[in-house]
Amino acid sequence: MVKDDHHSTRALEDENRHEFPISENLFLWITALQDEVHKTAIEYHRKVRDKEMTKSKLDYIEGIGEKKRTSLLKQFGSVSKIKEASIEELTKVKGINEILAKKLKEEL
Repeated sequence: MVKDDHHSTRALEDENRHEFPISENLFLWITALQDEVHKTAIEYHRKVRDKEMTKSKLDYIEGIGEKKRTSLLKQFGSVSKIKEASIEELTKVKGINEILAKKLKEEL
Protein backbone atom coordinates (compact mmCIF):
# COMPACT_ATOMS: atom_id res chain seq x y z
CA MET A 1 0.00 0.00 0.00
CA VAL A 2 1.26 3.44 -0.92
CA LYS A 3 0.29 6.21 1.49
CA ASP A 4 -0.08 9.91 0.76
CA ASP A 5 1.03 12.76 3.07
CA HIS A 6 -2.17 12.31 5.12
CA HIS A 7 -1.50 8.57 5.72
CA SER A 8 -4.33 7.58 3.40
CA THR A 9 -3.82 4.74 0.95
CA ARG A 10 -3.55 6.14 -2.55
CA ALA A 11 -2.34 3.11 -4.50
CA LEU A 12 -1.06 -0.46 -4.37
CA GLU A 13 2.33 -1.67 -5.48
CA ASP A 14 3.86 -5.04 -6.22
CA GLU A 15 6.99 -6.56 -4.67
CA ASN A 16 9.14 -4.55 -7.11
CA ARG A 17 7.51 -1.30 -5.92
CA HIS A 18 5.64 -0.78 -9.21
CA GLU A 19 2.23 0.79 -8.73
CA PHE A 20 -0.63 -0.95 -10.46
CA PRO A 21 -4.11 0.26 -11.20
CA ILE A 22 -7.10 -1.00 -9.22
CA SER A 23 -10.80 -0.45 -9.65
CA GLU A 24 -12.62 2.05 -7.46
CA ASN A 25 -14.70 -0.75 -5.88
CA LEU A 26 -11.59 -2.71 -4.91
CA PHE A 27 -9.99 0.46 -3.58
CA LEU A 28 -13.07 1.20 -1.45
CA TRP A 29 -13.08 -2.38 -0.13
CA ILE A 30 -9.38 -2.20 0.78
CA THR A 31 -9.97 1.14 2.52
CA ALA A 32 -12.90 -0.29 4.50
CA LEU A 33 -10.82 -3.33 5.49
CA GLN A 34 -7.93 -1.10 6.54
CA ASP A 35 -10.28 1.09 8.61
CA GLU A 36 -11.76 -1.96 10.36
CA VAL A 37 -8.32 -3.37 11.21
CA HIS A 38 -7.28 0.03 12.58
CA LYS A 39 -10.47 0.30 14.67
CA THR A 40 -9.99 -3.21 16.08
CA ALA A 41 -6.37 -2.49 17.00
CA ILE A 42 -7.32 0.73 18.79
CA GLU A 43 -10.13 -0.99 20.72
CA TYR A 44 -7.78 -3.80 21.77
CA HIS A 45 -5.09 -1.42 23.01
CA ARG A 46 -7.65 0.65 24.92
CA LYS A 47 -8.96 -2.49 26.59
CA VAL A 48 -5.44 -3.57 27.59
CA ARG A 49 -4.62 -0.09 28.88
CA ASP A 50 -7.88 0.21 30.83
CA LYS A 51 -7.40 -3.21 32.40
CA GLU A 52 -3.86 -2.33 33.45
CA MET A 53 -5.01 0.96 34.97
CA THR A 54 -7.54 -0.77 37.22
CA LYS A 55 -5.09 -3.25 38.72
CA SER A 56 -3.87 -2.97 42.28
CA LYS A 57 -0.88 -4.39 44.11
CA LEU A 58 -3.07 -7.33 45.09
CA ASP A 59 -3.26 -8.46 41.45
CA TYR A 60 0.47 -9.16 41.45
CA ILE A 61 0.57 -11.32 44.58
CA GLU A 62 0.67 -15.04 43.87
CA GLY A 63 -2.19 -16.81 45.60
CA ILE A 64 -4.53 -13.80 45.49
CA GLY A 65 -7.15 -14.26 42.83
CA GLU A 66 -10.24 -12.24 42.06
CA LYS A 67 -12.36 -13.73 44.88
CA LYS A 68 -9.75 -13.27 47.59
CA ARG A 69 -8.96 -9.76 46.34
CA THR A 70 -12.66 -8.87 46.44
CA SER A 71 -13.04 -10.34 49.94
CA LEU A 72 -10.02 -8.45 51.23
CA LEU A 73 -11.20 -5.15 49.75
CA LYS A 74 -14.73 -5.68 51.13
CA GLN A 75 -13.33 -6.36 54.59
CA PHE A 76 -10.72 -3.58 54.73
CA GLY A 77 -11.86 -1.07 52.11
CA SER A 78 -8.48 -0.33 50.50
CA VAL A 79 -5.04 -1.76 49.83
CA SER A 80 -3.48 0.66 52.33
CA LYS A 81 -5.81 -0.65 55.09
CA ILE A 82 -4.97 -4.24 54.12
CA LYS A 83 -1.30 -3.26 54.47
CA GLU A 84 -1.96 -1.90 57.97
CA ALA A 85 -3.91 -4.99 59.09
CA SER A 86 -2.34 -7.59 61.35
CA ILE A 87 -1.82 -11.17 60.27
CA GLU A 88 -4.57 -12.17 62.68
CA GLU A 89 -7.01 -9.71 61.07
CA LEU A 90 -6.06 -10.90 57.59
CA THR A 91 -6.69 -14.56 58.48
CA LYS A 92 -10.29 -13.70 59.40
CA VAL A 93 -10.98 -13.13 55.70
CA LYS A 94 -12.33 -16.22 53.95
CA GLY A 95 -9.58 -18.00 52.01
CA ILE A 96 -6.67 -16.22 53.69
CA ASN A 97 -4.55 -18.55 55.80
CA GLU A 98 -1.55 -17.56 57.90
CA ILE A 99 0.97 -18.28 55.14
CA LEU A 100 -0.94 -16.13 52.67
CA ALA A 101 -1.43 -13.40 55.29
CA LYS A 102 2.35 -13.29 55.86
CA LYS A 103 2.93 -13.14 52.12
CA LEU A 104 0.46 -10.23 51.86
CA LYS A 105 2.33 -8.35 54.59
CA GLU A 106 5.67 -8.98 52.84
CA GLU A 107 4.45 -7.99 49.38
CA LEU A 108 2.55 -4.90 50.44
